[in-house]
Amino acid sequence: MNDVLIEPLPQIDELDEKILKLITKNARIPFLEVARECGVSGAAIHQRVQRLLNMGVVSGSEFIVNPQKLGYNTCAYMGIYLEKAKLHRQVVDALSKIPEIVECHYTTGSYAIFVKVQTKTNKHLKKLIDEELQEIEGIARTETFISLEMEFKRQVPIK
Repeated sequence: MNDVLIEPLPQIDELDEKILKLITKNARIPFLEVARECGVSGAAIHQRVQRLLNMGVVSGSEFIVNPQKLGYNTCAYMGIYLEKAKLHRQVVDALSKIPEIVECHYTTGSYAIFVKVQTKTNKHLKKLIDEELQEIEGIARTETFISLEMEFKRQVPIK
């Protein structure tokens, strides 16, 4: 019997929560400013953030590129049906080579795989579906949903 090991949740205290709220709002906030907000030393913040990184609670920081500013005006989500479930890894490997696919999820429900795609135009999306996605061995069919507008995006709440 294959038992799945579930890792215990890391111990997060009030100070960790306050730090997380500040750094998730602004990843570029100086540690000294975080320290002032939290009423502790800069060294304490540095140690706490390092601890949060080591525990895997946070993983670095990043700059977010605005796709529209680079001409990627069509955002779509696509459900992918597989010919056989065992082809999952092969299909994901092929999908990972398509730069316009910015997210890929292995899911339950109707679709085996659900992806987020950023293309310059609807025509670009159609070409990607016709010439790249439909050519991947193991994909039975796809269902595409074009996003008209993103209303909001956020991280999980820090409580």
